[in-house]
Amino acid sequence: MLETTIAEIGPPDPVAMTAARDLQARLTKPAGSLGALEELSVRLAGLAGVCPPPLPEPAAVAIFAGDHGVHAQRVTPWPQEVTAQMIGNFLAGGAVVNAFARQAGASVTVVDVGVAAPLPFPPADAAPTTASTDALSAEAPSGDAVPAPTGTTLAPPRLLDANVRRGTRDMTVTAALTRDEARAAVETGIRVAGELIDAGAGVLLTGDMGIANTTPAAALVAAFTGVDAEAATGRGTGVDDETYRRKVDVVRTALDRHRPDPADPLGVLAAVGGLEHAALAGLILGAAARRVPVLLDGVIAVSAALAAAALAPDAVGAMVAGHRSAEPGATVALRHLGLDPLVDLGLRLGEGTGALLALPVVTGAVRVLHEVATFDAAGVSEK
Repeated sequence: MLETTIAEIGPPDPVAMTAARDLQARLTKPAGSLGALEELSVRLAGLAGVCPPPLPEPAAVAIFAGDHGVHAQRVTPWPQEVTAQMIGNFLAGGAVVNAFARQAGASVTVVDVGVAAPLPFPPADAAPTTASTDALSAEAPSGDAVPAPTGTTLAPPRLLDANVRRGTRDMTVTAALTRDEARAAVETGIRVAGELIDAGAGVLLTGDMGIANTTPAAALVAAFTGVDAEAATGRGTGVDDETYRRKVDVVRTALDRHRPDPADPLGVLAAVGGLEHAALAGLILGAAARRVPVLLDGVIAVSAALAAAALAPDAVGAMVAGHRSAEPGATVALRHLGLDPLVDLGLRLGEGTGALLALPVVTGAVRVLHEVATFDAAGVSEK
Protein backbone atom coordinates (compact mmCIF):
# COMPACT_ATOMS: atom_id res chain seq x y z
CA MET A 1 0.00 0.00 0.00
CA LEU A 2 2.75 2.48 0.89
CA GLU A 3 4.59 2.10 -2.39
CA THR A 4 1.36 2.30 -4.40
CA THR A 5 0.35 5.48 -2.61
CA ILE A 6 3.73 7.11 -3.16
CA ALA A 7 3.55 6.25 -6.86
CA GLU A 8 0.21 8.10 -7.12
CA ILE A 9 1.61 11.36 -5.75
CA GLY A 10 2.46 13.81 -8.50
CA PRO A 11 3.64 17.41 -8.85
CA PRO A 12 1.28 20.40 -8.98
CA ASP A 13 -0.49 21.06 -12.28
CA PRO A 14 1.30 24.03 -13.91
CA VAL A 15 -1.62 24.81 -16.23
CA ALA A 16 -4.06 25.14 -13.32
CA MET A 17 -1.58 27.27 -11.41
CA THR A 18 -1.12 29.61 -14.37
CA ALA A 19 -4.89 29.89 -14.73
CA ALA A 20 -5.24 30.73 -11.03
CA ARG A 21 -2.59 33.45 -11.23
CA ASP A 22 -4.28 34.89 -14.30
CA LEU A 23 -7.66 34.88 -12.57
CA GLN A 24 -6.22 36.54 -9.46
CA ALA A 25 -4.87 39.32 -11.69
CA ARG A 26 -8.33 39.95 -13.20
CA LEU A 27 -10.33 40.07 -9.95
CA THR A 28 -11.71 43.36 -8.64
CA LYS A 29 -8.87 44.17 -6.28
CA PRO A 30 -5.36 45.53 -6.60
CA ALA A 31 -2.92 42.85 -7.73
CA GLY A 32 -1.28 41.20 -4.77
CA SER A 33 -3.59 42.85 -2.24
CA LEU A 34 -4.57 39.53 -0.65
CA GLY A 35 -0.95 38.72 0.08
CA ALA A 36 -0.26 35.11 0.98
CA LEU A 37 -3.85 34.11 0.22
CA GLU A 38 -3.25 34.60 -3.48
CA GLU A 39 -0.32 32.22 -3.64
CA LEU A 40 -2.23 29.75 -1.44
CA SER A 41 -5.09 29.74 -3.93
CA VAL A 42 -2.60 29.12 -6.74
CA ARG A 43 -1.04 26.21 -4.84
CA LEU A 44 -4.45 24.66 -4.20
CA ALA A 45 -5.38 25.00 -7.86
CA GLY A 46 -2.14 23.22 -8.74
CA LEU A 47 -2.96 20.45 -6.29
CA ALA A 48 -6.50 19.96 -7.60
CA GLY A 49 -5.46 20.35 -11.22
CA VAL A 50 -8.30 22.79 -11.90
CA CYS A 51 -9.02 26.49 -11.50
CA PRO A 52 -10.78 27.41 -9.36
CA PRO A 53 -9.99 24.48 -7.06
CA PRO A 54 -12.82 22.84 -5.11
CA LEU A 55 -13.81 24.58 -1.89
CA PRO A 56 -11.97 22.82 0.98
CA GLU A 57 -15.08 21.50 2.65
CA PRO A 58 -16.36 19.63 4.49
CA ALA A 59 -13.40 19.46 6.85
CA ALA A 60 -12.37 16.34 8.77
CA VAL A 61 -9.98 16.32 11.72
CA ALA A 62 -8.11 13.07 12.31
CA ILE A 63 -6.57 12.85 15.80
CA PHE A 64 -4.00 10.06 15.99
CA ALA A 65 -3.17 8.97 19.53
CA GLY A 66 -0.22 7.01 20.86
CA ASP A 67 2.04 6.59 23.86
CA HIS A 68 5.82 6.62 24.12
CA GLY A 69 8.36 4.45 25.89
CA VAL A 70 10.63 7.48 26.25
CA HIS A 71 8.16 8.73 28.86
CA ALA A 72 10.20 6.60 31.28
CA GLN A 73 13.05 9.13 30.91
CA ARG A 74 10.96 11.76 32.74
CA VAL A 75 10.73 14.15 29.80
CA THR A 76 7.33 15.38 31.01
CA PRO A 77 5.60 15.66 34.39
CA TRP A 78 2.30 14.44 32.94
CA PRO A 79 1.37 10.79 33.63
CA GLN A 80 1.03 8.57 30.60
CA GLU A 81 -2.56 7.73 31.54
CA VAL A 82 -3.59 11.21 30.40
CA THR A 83 -3.43 10.07 26.76
CA ALA A 84 -6.31 7.64 27.25
CA GLN A 85 -8.16 10.06 29.51
CA MET A 86 -8.00 12.79 26.88
CA ILE A 87 -9.43 10.42 24.30
CA GLY A 88 -12.42 10.11 26.58
CA ASN A 89 -12.61 13.90 26.67
CA PHE A 90 -12.45 14.09 22.85
CA LEU A 91 -15.27 11.59 22.53
CA ALA A 92 -17.37 13.47 25.09
CA GLY A 93 -16.83 16.69 23.14
CA GLY A 94 -15.12 18.50 25.99
CA ALA A 95 -11.68 19.33 24.58
CA VAL A 96 -10.48 22.51 22.88
CA VAL A 97 -10.33 20.68 19.55
CA ASN A 98 -14.02 19.85 19.91
CA ALA A 99 -14.95 23.48 20.56
CA PHE A 100 -12.96 24.67 17.56
CA ALA A 101 -14.31 21.85 15.37
CA ARG A 102 -17.89 22.79 16.24
CA GLN A 103 -17.10 26.39 15.35
CA ALA A 104 -15.63 25.32 12.00
CA GLY A 105 -18.25 22.66 11.25
CA ALA A 106 -15.56 19.98 11.08
CA SER A 107 -15.93 16.31 11.94
CA VAL A 108 -13.61 14.71 14.50
CA THR A 109 -12.24 11.18 14.20
CA VAL A 110 -10.00 9.84 16.97
CA VAL A 111 -7.65 7.02 15.97
CA ASP A 112 -5.98 4.83 18.58
CA VAL A 113 -2.81 3.89 16.73
CA GLY A 114 -0.67 3.20 19.80
CA VAL A 115 -2.25 4.03 23.15
CA ALA A 116 -0.77 2.05 26.05
CA ALA A 117 -3.61 2.16 28.59
CA PRO A 118 -7.09 0.71 28.05
CA LEU A 119 -9.35 3.24 26.44
CA PRO A 120 -12.29 4.62 28.40
CA PHE A 121 -14.63 3.99 25.48
CA PRO A 122 -13.96 0.93 23.32
CA PRO A 123 -14.55 1.26 19.57
CA ALA A 124 -17.91 0.04 18.36
CA ASP A 125 -16.47 -2.16 15.61
CA ALA A 126 -12.84 -2.40 14.59
CA ALA A 127 -9.97 -4.68 13.69
CA PRO A 128 -6.43 -3.95 14.86
CA THR A 129 -4.24 -1.95 12.44
CA THR A 130 -7.02 -1.77 9.87
CA ALA A 131 -9.16 1.30 9.42
CA SER A 132 -12.65 0.15 8.56
CA THR A 133 -15.65 2.14 7.38
CA ASP A 134 -17.76 0.71 10.19
CA ALA A 135 -15.23 1.78 12.79
CA LEU A 136 -14.98 5.24 11.32
CA SER A 137 -18.73 5.65 11.62
CA ALA A 138 -18.88 4.50 15.23
CA GLU A 139 -20.37 7.19 17.45
CA ALA A 140 -19.02 8.34 20.76
CA PRO A 141 -20.82 6.87 23.77
CA SER A 142 -22.94 9.99 24.25
CA GLY A 143 -24.34 9.56 20.74
CA ASP A 144 -25.67 13.10 20.72
CA ALA A 145 -25.37 15.08 17.51
CA VAL A 146 -23.77 18.47 17.99
CA PRO A 147 -25.28 21.62 16.43
CA ALA A 148 -23.01 23.18 13.82
CA PRO A 149 -22.85 26.94 13.36
CA THR A 150 -24.62 26.73 9.98
CA GLY A 151 -27.74 25.26 11.55
CA THR A 152 -26.93 21.74 10.36
CA THR A 153 -25.77 19.07 12.78
CA LEU A 154 -22.39 17.48 13.21
CA ALA A 155 -22.03 13.82 14.00
CA PRO A 156 -20.47 13.18 17.41
CA PRO A 157 -16.73 12.40 17.54
CA ARG A 158 -15.83 8.92 16.33
CA LEU A 159 -13.29 6.43 17.61
CA LEU A 160 -11.26 4.05 15.47
CA ASP A 161 -9.21 1.20 16.90
CA ALA A 162 -6.11 0.84 14.74
CA ASN A 163 -3.64 0.03 17.50
CA VAL A 164 -0.33 -1.23 16.12
CA ARG A 165 1.22 -1.78 19.55
CA ARG A 166 0.60 -0.50 23.08
CA GLY A 167 3.03 2.39 22.94
CA THR A 168 6.50 2.63 21.48
CA ARG A 169 9.69 1.35 23.06
CA ASP A 170 12.11 3.71 24.80
CA MET A 171 14.15 5.18 21.95
CA THR A 172 17.12 5.84 24.24
CA VAL A 173 17.44 2.09 24.79
CA THR A 174 16.34 0.56 21.49
CA ALA A 175 14.47 1.51 18.35
CA ALA A 176 11.03 2.89 19.16
CA LEU A 177 9.42 0.67 16.53
CA THR A 178 10.32 -2.11 14.16
CA ARG A 179 10.20 -1.25 10.47
CA ASP A 180 7.06 -3.38 10.13
CA GLU A 181 5.38 -1.47 12.95
CA ALA A 182 6.35 1.87 11.45
CA ARG A 183 5.00 0.77 8.08
CA ALA A 184 1.75 -0.47 9.68
CA ALA A 185 1.23 2.91 11.32
CA VAL A 186 1.94 4.81 8.08
CA GLU A 187 -0.48 2.58 6.20
CA THR A 188 -3.12 3.13 8.88
CA GLY A 189 -2.85 6.85 8.19
CA ILE A 190 -3.19 6.23 4.46
CA ARG A 191 -6.35 4.18 5.05
CA VAL A 192 -7.88 6.80 7.30
CA ALA A 193 -7.20 9.50 4.71
CA GLY A 194 -8.83 7.46 1.98
CA GLU A 195 -11.91 6.67 4.02
CA LEU A 196 -12.42 10.24 5.16
CA ILE A 197 -12.09 11.47 1.58
CA ASP A 198 -14.41 8.73 0.33
CA ALA A 199 -16.91 9.90 2.95
CA GLY A 200 -16.82 13.37 1.37
CA ALA A 201 -14.07 15.31 3.13
CA GLY A 202 -12.63 18.12 1.00
CA VAL A 203 -9.78 18.92 3.38
CA LEU A 204 -8.08 16.91 6.11
CA LEU A 205 -6.74 18.43 9.33
CA THR A 206 -4.04 16.77 11.39
CA GLY A 207 -4.57 16.15 15.09
CA ASP A 208 -2.54 14.31 17.70
CA MET A 209 -2.59 13.15 21.29
CA GLY A 210 0.21 11.45 23.18
CA ILE A 211 1.93 12.35 26.42
CA ALA A 212 5.67 12.86 25.72
CA ASN A 213 5.15 13.04 21.96
CA THR A 214 7.09 16.29 21.53
CA THR A 215 10.25 14.36 22.42
CA PRO A 216 10.13 12.01 19.40
CA ALA A 217 8.91 14.97 17.33
CA ALA A 218 12.12 16.83 18.22
CA ALA A 219 14.18 13.78 17.32
CA LEU A 220 12.43 13.51 13.96
CA VAL A 221 12.98 17.20 13.21
CA ALA A 222 16.67 16.93 14.08
CA ALA A 223 17.08 13.73 12.06
CA PHE A 224 15.44 15.06 8.90
CA THR A 225 16.83 18.62 8.99
CA GLY A 226 20.27 18.05 10.51
CA VAL A 227 19.91 20.66 13.27
CA ASP A 228 21.24 20.02 16.76
CA ALA A 229 18.95 18.40 19.33
CA GLU A 230 18.65 21.62 21.30
CA ALA A 231 17.48 23.61 18.26
CA ALA A 232 14.72 21.06 17.65
CA THR A 233 13.57 20.59 21.24
CA GLY A 234 11.03 22.74 23.06
CA ARG A 235 9.30 22.73 26.40
CA GLY A 236 6.22 20.83 25.26
CA THR A 237 3.57 21.24 27.91
CA GLY A 238 5.72 23.85 29.64
CA VAL A 239 8.36 21.85 31.50
CA ASP A 240 10.79 23.44 33.96
CA ASP A 241 14.45 24.08 33.21
CA GLU A 242 15.68 20.81 34.69
CA THR A 243 13.20 18.73 32.72
CA TYR A 244 13.96 20.67 29.56
CA ARG A 245 17.69 19.99 29.87
CA ARG A 246 16.93 16.31 30.44
CA LYS A 247 14.67 16.28 27.40
CA VAL A 248 17.40 17.74 25.18
CA ASP A 249 19.85 15.13 26.47
CA VAL A 250 17.32 12.37 25.80
CA VAL A 251 16.82 13.52 22.20
CA ARG A 252 20.59 13.76 21.69
CA THR A 253 21.14 10.32 23.24
CA ALA A 254 18.55 8.73 20.95
CA LEU A 255 20.05 10.36 17.86
CA ASP A 256 23.56 9.32 18.83
CA ARG A 257 22.44 5.76 19.48
CA HIS A 258 20.55 5.22 16.24
CA ARG A 259 22.20 7.63 13.78
CA PRO A 260 18.97 7.74 11.72
CA ASP A 261 19.51 8.28 8.01
CA PRO A 262 17.11 10.86 6.48
CA ALA A 263 17.45 9.03 3.17
CA ASP A 264 15.62 6.13 4.87
CA PRO A 265 12.48 7.85 6.20
CA LEU A 266 10.79 4.64 7.32
CA GLY A 267 13.93 3.80 9.25
CA VAL A 268 13.92 7.22 10.91
CA LEU A 269 10.30 6.78 11.98
CA ALA A 270 11.13 3.34 13.37
CA ALA A 271 14.20 4.50 15.27
CA VAL A 272 12.97 7.68 16.95
CA GLY A 273 9.37 8.27 15.91
CA GLY A 274 5.99 7.67 17.46
CA LEU A 275 3.04 5.72 16.16
CA GLU A 276 0.97 8.89 15.83
CA HIS A 277 3.82 10.58 13.93
CA ALA A 278 4.01 7.68 11.48
CA ALA A 279 0.24 7.59 11.04
CA LEU A 280 0.14 11.35 10.41
CA ALA A 281 2.81 10.90 7.73
CA GLY A 282 0.52 8.31 6.17
CA LEU A 283 -2.49 10.63 6.37
CA ILE A 284 -0.53 13.28 4.48
CA LEU A 285 0.60 10.79 1.84
CA GLY A 286 -2.92 9.43 1.43
CA ALA A 287 -4.37 12.90 0.95
CA ALA A 288 -1.61 13.91 -1.48
CA ALA A 289 -2.27 10.80 -3.57
CA ARG A 290 -5.93 11.87 -3.80
CA ARG A 291 -4.92 15.53 -4.44
CA VAL A 292 -6.78 16.73 -1.35
CA PRO A 293 -5.17 19.41 0.87
CA VAL A 294 -3.95 18.63 4.37
CA LEU A 295 -3.94 21.43 6.92
CA LEU A 296 -1.03 20.83 9.28
CA ASP A 297 -1.27 21.59 12.99
CA GLY A 298 1.76 21.95 15.27
CA VAL A 299 5.14 20.37 15.86
CA ILE A 300 3.87 16.78 15.87
CA ALA A 301 2.25 17.27 12.48
CA VAL A 302 5.18 19.08 10.87
CA SER A 303 7.65 16.49 12.15
CA ALA A 304 5.44 13.87 10.49
CA ALA A 305 5.30 16.04 7.38
CA LEU A 306 9.09 15.84 7.17
CA ALA A 307 8.80 12.07 6.97
CA ALA A 308 6.05 12.29 4.35
CA ALA A 309 8.14 14.68 2.25
CA ALA A 310 11.16 12.39 2.53
CA LEU A 311 9.04 9.48 1.31
CA ALA A 312 7.41 11.51 -1.50
CA PRO A 313 8.77 15.01 -2.14
CA ASP A 314 5.71 16.02 -4.18
CA ALA A 315 3.54 15.45 -1.10
CA VAL A 316 4.55 18.96 0.02
CA GLY A 317 2.15 20.24 -2.63
CA ALA A 318 -0.76 18.99 -0.53
CA MET A 319 0.49 20.54 2.71
CA VAL A 320 -0.81 23.81 4.13
CA ALA A 321 0.87 25.03 7.32
CA GLY A 322 -1.98 26.01 9.61
CA HIS A 323 0.06 27.79 12.25
CA ARG A 324 3.50 28.31 13.72
CA SER A 325 3.74 26.33 16.94
CA ALA A 326 5.62 27.85 19.87
CA GLU A 327 7.78 24.72 19.78
CA PRO A 328 11.09 25.68 18.07
CA GLY A 329 11.22 22.45 16.12
CA ALA A 330 8.09 23.48 14.24
CA THR A 331 9.77 26.55 12.76
CA VAL A 332 12.82 24.46 11.82
CA ALA A 333 10.59 21.90 10.08
CA LEU A 334 8.47 24.48 8.26
CA ARG A 335 11.58 26.20 6.96
CA HIS A 336 12.91 22.86 5.71
CA LEU A 337 9.59 22.15 3.96
CA GLY A 338 9.40 25.64 2.49
CA LEU A 339 6.01 26.31 4.08
CA ASP A 340 4.83 29.59 5.58
CA PRO A 341 2.30 29.29 8.43
CA LEU A 342 -1.03 31.07 8.10
CA VAL A 343 -1.43 31.85 11.81
CA ASP A 344 1.09 32.68 14.52
CA LEU A 345 -0.56 32.86 17.94
CA GLY A 346 1.99 31.18 20.17
CA LEU A 347 -0.07 27.99 20.33
CA ARG A 348 1.38 24.70 21.60
CA LEU A 349 -1.66 22.60 22.45
CA GLY A 350 -1.79 20.19 19.55
CA GLU A 351 -4.97 18.16 19.02
CA GLY A 352 -5.55 19.93 15.70
CA THR A 353 -6.47 23.25 17.31
CA GLY A 354 -4.16 25.51 15.30
CA ALA A 355 -5.18 23.86 12.03
CA LEU A 356 -8.84 24.45 12.84
CA LEU A 357 -8.24 28.14 13.55
CA ALA A 358 -6.53 28.46 10.16
CA LEU A 359 -9.27 26.63 8.27
CA PRO A 360 -11.38 29.74 7.47
CA VAL A 361 -8.29 31.37 5.98
CA VAL A 362 -7.82 28.46 3.59
CA THR A 363 -11.50 28.43 2.68
CA GLY A 364 -11.43 32.17 2.10
CA ALA A 365 -8.44 31.90 -0.22
CA VAL A 366 -10.34 29.47 -2.45
CA ARG A 367 -13.71 31.23 -2.17
CA VAL A 368 -12.15 34.38 -3.68
CA LEU A 369 -11.51 32.49 -6.92
CA HIS A 370 -15.08 31.20 -6.97
CA GLU A 371 -17.04 34.31 -6.03
CA VAL A 372 -15.15 37.55 -6.65
CA ALA A 373 -16.03 39.25 -9.93
CA THR A 374 -13.47 40.12 -12.58
CA PHE A 375 -12.97 43.71 -13.69
CA ASP A 376 -14.72 42.96 -16.99
CA ALA A 377 -17.70 41.20 -15.43
CA ALA A 378 -18.24 43.90 -12.80
CA GLY A 379 -17.74 46.80 -15.17
CA VAL A 380 -14.94 48.18 -13.00
CA SER A 381 -12.13 50.12 -14.64
CA GLU A 382 -8.61 48.89 -14.21
CA LYS A 383 -5.70 51.23 -13.63
